[in-house]
Amino acid sequence: MDQVKVTERVQKQLFELRDLQYRDFQAKLLPTIEKETVIGVRMPVLRKFAKGYGKTEEAKEFLKILPHQYYDENNLHGLLIEQIKDYDRCLAELERFLPYIDNWATCDMLAVKVMKNHLDLFIEEVCRWMESDRTYTIRFGIGMLMRYYLGDEFRIEYPRKVALVQSDEYYVNMMRAWYFATALAKQYDQILPFIEERKLDVWTHNKSIQKAIESYRITPEQKVYLKTLKI
Repeated sequence: MDQVKVTERVQKQLFELRDLQYRDFQAKLLPTIEKETVIGVRMPVLRKFAKGYGKTEEAKEFLKILPHQYYDENNLHGLLIEQIKDYDRCLAELERFLPYIDNWATCDMLAVKVMKNHLDLFIEEVCRWMESDRTYTIRFGIGMLMRYYLGDEFRIEYPRKVALVQSDEYYVNMMRAWYFATALAKQYDQILPFIEERKLDVWTHNKSIQKAIESYRITPEQKVYLKTLKI
């Protein structure tokens, strides 16, 4: 199958689904990419398209095409990966795709729910991604740790790994803060020492407290105490 023709067909269909007002709004939230690369397909519309497109043979060819020209194509690529039910194949496609993620929205959209059935294996990949030198690969790894390893699978070594991540990248440190705020909501007693003992850099420390205080899952009493821990 001709990959150029596949790309042209997909782009044509995505442009037919575009919402220019949404494009303008979304582009403002994505400072790391050019506005011209945002087609403007609303996510519910794109999910519906991906659900049908994923059943075609052409979708398999589309997954072979990297890099993509448009932000919406990357989102479609991620949604197609999410449809893969085989762990090894899903992981292989993730490995191919992660280096091409260039914004927080595409990164955070990826849930890859098939991994929930293989968390004992998946944690090795998550930890490896967190040691990457790529901003959005690190962010994705921390995001997976937050999504799948704050419940029964929680281990104290996981927040320790997040605390040890050193980066000047805003989108890495914001995810670290988001992780610790969520971890406070789900594992308060285990996570609180990271804040009390100031194991994070000042920016991430304060941002974690801010996001925790904004959470409805943190009790009023906990919020009062956390405010006293701001640096």
